[in-house]
This record gives sequence, structure tokens and C-alpha cells, in this order.
Amino acid sequence: MVDLKIIENSSGITDVSGFQVSGVSSDVRNNGSDRLDTGIIYSKAPAIAAGVFTQNDIKAAPVRFCMEQLESIEFFHGVLVNSGNANACTGSQGMIDARDMVKIAEQSLAAPKNSFLVASTGRIGELLPMDRLRIGIEVAAKKVSYDPESGHNLANSILTSDTKSKLCSVCFEHAGKKITVGGIAKGAGMIEPNMATMLSFLATDLHVPQEILQKVLVQAVGESFNSITIDGDMSTNDTVLLLSNGMSGLVLKDSEQELLEKFTQAVSFVSRNLASKIVGDGEKITHVVELSIQGAKNIDAAEKVARAIGNSLLVKTSWFGNDPNWGRLVDSAGYARVGIEEEKLDIFYEQIPVLIHGSPIYENKPKWKEVVCRKNFKISIHLNQGDACYTLLTTDLSEEYVNFNRSE
Repeated sequence: MVDLKIIENSSGITDVSGFQVSGVSSDVRNNGSDRLDTGIIYSKAPAIAAGVFTQNDIKAAPVRFCMEQLESIEFFHGVLVNSGNANACTGSQGMIDARDMVKIAEQSLAAPKNSFLVASTGRIGELLPMDRLRIGIEVAAKKVSYDPESGHNLANSILTSDTKSKLCSVCFEHAGKKITVGGIAKGAGMIEPNMATMLSFLATDLHVPQEILQKVLVQAVGESFNSITIDGDMSTNDTVLLLSNGMSGLVLKDSEQELLEKFTQAVSFVSRNLASKIVGDGEKITHVVELSIQGAKNIDAAEKVARAIGNSLLVKTSWFGNDPNWGRLVDSAGYARVGIEEEKLDIFYEQIPVLIHGSPIYENKPKWKEVVCRKNFKISIHLNQGDACYTLLTTDLSEEYVNFNRSE
């Protein structure tokens, strides 16, 4: 394991050399609020970029724009992001607005043409308030800085129903130089990969070739942002971007396996940390549950079982009621339809046996109750059919979630 140093009191992207950021208010929601809703990530040095996006057939304009740019542009100088409006399902005007947002940012920062990416999150189906956004982007461009406060402003500017900002940074040494990976994320509802109504922006000062950068990001997303679920809904705007500006002075080459391993673990750590914070900040949740499916025939089977349980409304509501209703777990696992054999099934709440070879351990019921009353707990399900494992972070489903989401 690489000796990663977690940066305390992380300011996210500004912990990484060469990245300036800002977060300002453009009143995107048109409610007269000064809530931060427009952010910029900017690197004067050209940066290589990698991206992973929603697999929803309906993709928001900024997602389609980013996917196009990453296919044809070699270097970038930044990312522009807004919250409060998803710019999704907005027809041809949505793409026009996404391109105009980028142009405004590039012109305001004297950056080269086609050197910015864009992301949006918020309400679906409404056109962006471009008159107010234009002013906000210009202000945000003037305020970019390396200050930690700016890093926190950026992290706050991307939030929607989140109750807190989400930041994480780590560093490690190689060849006498320090490498940093920092990131921010948002997400609280519509969280079901691949991925969720979730944005995450990561940055590093290591120079990483695009092919390697993309591979590292895909792997990190697979074991973090794509291994969580809150409500089973997949969004139109899911975006994870990773920028590499090389300001550390180190270049990752194909032959440098040690450096590649260190960098991969750093990106994975930051991604997992941010994903965990997203689940912990799920809309009106009261429990965070780690589902560990073990002994499956293959990883696909293990994941299907985990998602069947993690997205079951009956399971989620029993957790909300502090009810150790293992029967609902077994039922959900069964309708994953991967060939589970009941007589081989073992279930544990933390370390406490619930089922052993399909038979309930009824005398442990009071202990099961103690476990599911906790804010965070783990359920392990052993299928005893193979060696494959899969872990999913999920939550309960509360009355307040329904009340919160019944109207926008």
C-alpha cells in the first residue's frame, strides 16, 4: 500500500499546484439568493483531461459537450460549472448555451479557444438564465485564486440538495518530489450509478498521458462512484473529470510502474472518500449501510445481488424503521436471479450471525436490532458459490425523502 498522506482541512482543487478556482453567485435559481452557484477551475498551464459520464440515454447538453471535446481536444485550461439548473432536456438551445458558457469563461480568462469543459446540475427541463450566468461567469473569472477559501467556495457552488460540501486531498512523494491529488464532489439524491446526479472534479499536478489518465479514472470510478446507491435513480448530468497539469515537474511514463501504482491508489482513495461522503449526505437519510456480497460465482452476480438489496424499497424502509428484517434481504437477493441456493446462504449483521446455511439464528435477534439502530452498519451476505465479491454503499429511505422530493 502506498504511503498516502491525507491533507487535513482539505480545500480540494486548490491543494493541487497550479490550479486556481472560484465560486460565486449568479442567482441561477432566480430567487434573489446570494447562494453560490457558479464555479471555475482554471490552470494556466495546459492540462490533460479524462472524463466518465452518465450512461443514461438522455444526456444533458454539458455532458454531450464534454464528451465531444474530450474526443478531439488534447489540452484544456479549465472547467466551468453551475448548480441550480441542469441544462438537461433543453433541446438545441441547451447545447448553444453550454457552448456560450465556455466561450464566456475562455474570453474572461484570456484562455485559448476550445480549452474549457462545462458541467451543470440542478432542475431538469428549464433553459439556463444566460443573462445572469454571463455576469456570474465574468465575476468568477476575476476571482480565481489559489486561496483555500476559494477552494471551499468552489465546492459549495456545485451543491444542490446537499447539506455539506465534499472535499478530499492526498499527497505522496516520488523521486524527491511531492505529488498531490485533490477533488470535490456533490450529490445527495438521484444516486444510482452509472453514476448519479453527481458531479466530481479531480486534479493532479503529475503529468499523466491521456490514455493512462482515462484508464486510472475509469478504474477509480468503478470502485467508488459506481459502487453507491441512495434511491435507484440515474441522472442525466453525471460527470467526473480529472485534470492533470504537470506542475509537479514529474511525468508518468509507461515504464514507471511504481509511480503508476502510487498515482492509481491516490486517485482511488480520493474517489472513494468523496463517494462515501455522497452516501453519508443522502437526502434525508438516517442510516448508511455497507453491503458486502461474498462468495458469488462472479462479480456480475455479486453486484446484481447487492443492487437488488440496496435498491429495494422494502429493505430500505425496514432500515429506516430500525427493523432487522432479514427476510426482505433474502427475498431481494433471490429476485436478482443469479442462482442463489438458500441452503448455502450465510448472513451477518456486522459480526452477528443471522442465517447460517439458510437457517435463522433466532437467539441473536436482540443483537440484530442493536446493529440496525446504528447510523452506520455493515451487512455481509455469503453466497458460498464461488470467490467473487462486491461491496455497495447504500442508505435507508425515509418519510422525509418523500416529502422533500414530492415537489420542486
